[in-house]
Amino acid sequence: MRVAPAAGAALAVFCIGLRSTSAIAEEISTTALTDNMKRLTERVEDMERSRDEDQRRIRELEDKLEADRSAKPSEAQALIAGPQDPEQIDPPDEALRQDLWSQNVGSNARLRLMDIGIDVLINGGYSSVGDDVTSDLQGGAHDPFRRGFSFSQLELAFRGAIDPYFRAEVYVIFQLDGDGETGVELEEAFATTQSLPFGLEEKGFEIEIGTFFTEFGRKNPTHPHSWYWVDQPFVNSRLFGGDGLRGPGIRIGWLTPLPWYSEIHWGIQNAQGETQLSFLANDETFDERPIGGRPFVDVGVDGLEDFTYLVRWANAFDPGDEWSLLVGASALFGPNSTGSNATTMIFGGDITAKWHPLQTDRGWPYLRSTTEFMYRNYEVDSFSDGTISLPDDTLEDWGLYSELVWGFVRGWSAGIRYEYGDASGANYNEAGSRVSRDVDPYRDRRHRVSPVLVWDPSEYSRIRLQYNFDHARHLESDTSHAVWLGLEFSLGAHPAHEY
Repeated sequence: MRVAPAAGAALAVFCIGLRSTSAIAEEISTTALTDNMKRLTERVEDMERSRDEDQRRIRELEDKLEADRSAKPSEAQALIAGPQDPEQIDPPDEALRQDLWSQNVGSNARLRLMDIGIDVLINGGYSSVGDDVTSDLQGGAHDPFRRGFSFSQLELAFRGAIDPYFRAEVYVIFQLDGDGETGVELEEAFATTQSLPFGLEEKGFEIEIGTFFTEFGRKNPTHPHSWYWVDQPFVNSRLFGGDGLRGPGIRIGWLTPLPWYSEIHWGIQNAQGETQLSFLANDETFDERPIGGRPFVDVGVDGLEDFTYLVRWANAFDPGDEWSLLVGASALFGPNSTGSNATTMIFGGDITAKWHPLQTDRGWPYLRSTTEFMYRNYEVDSFSDGTISLPDDTLEDWGLYSELVWGFVRGWSAGIRYEYGDASGANYNEAGSRVSRDVDPYRDRRHRVSPVLVWDPSEYSRIRLQYNFDHARHLESDTSHAVWLGLEFSLGAHPAHEY
């Protein structure tokens, strides 16, 4: 068939256009595929970079975990701080602290970083001597002190982070006295550094500021819920008073670079108040418990020499895989309230040993022994008020306690404690006449033996059954017997028991 020239030209143009359109479509398709492949390649590269970054972070976390494991305190080191409380765990690094601060505090304050807890101690029992005598034998402020029931304390505790640089602890105590009246006292309120300038934190330094228990020996810095016995050793009551030695001040701790775990504490605190019995104290304290019968003299504060100063050195060792040992020495210096030239020095030494097998049932079995010795050199000034006249003198008081506790099966522990105290130096009565120390329940020669049985149903509760046999010269028959049953329970966040 023959095609007209015009029709042939049109057909040729159509075919050329068809080929051009196909080429254009093919070019567009190739371009799109190239773009998709490029985006896919970039996404794969991003995923690979993210994977590499995740792997790097995992390696860093593994390295940090391994370092933390290597740096984790041994059983012996843990003896220095006692049970590991949440606030005693090493703080996170600076970046994490900043992140926690920005998330949890800031201007939109929440309580996620604050622990609130309540601990209650209730005791009941019977003593072979009357309540007036029992209250002297049980000299601790949280001891059972009468026949029948004693509400020893309700402790309200607040602990948490202030900001990236400080954490804080506050303890408020509620008590019922023998007349059923409620007493409230601020036991401790202090801030502890978490970050220090000039790299001091990395060098082992820590600073504590506020009002707190003095870091003397093993028993004084602790709270009653950490004790195995329902009462504090009477040597602590004699030298530090019923509420323990504490007060406003500052304490500096230094974890030394020695090859074993070695920590040094320096402290300075106000020397006045009822919780500074062996130092400047106050007139109310001396009305109730004058040391050696001496009158109270209001010395006041004139300079740095009128404060209480502390030095403590604690060292921990691991003699074996199942044994740990802590050896500590403490010293206190300061003025006392018998005159402007009167001073007090108190020295102490303590040793704690613990056996803990490698395989345990939630901490049982275990064996723990603690012995602490204290000595007070109380230099008194001469006194004269026109009615009585007393010479200067040196009163010496000393004592010790030794505890042995055996955790024999999960939840059950048994222990025995021996205590001894004695003194030298003259005692006087209110008329200024010299009297025997045997009439003073806080300076006579005394022995006490106290077996105890403890049941921990859980970490939130504890029941203790204790017997006290006392042999003291101020007692009419020289001896007394007492049986105490104590219940403790906790609500909310609480320090760990030996559970």
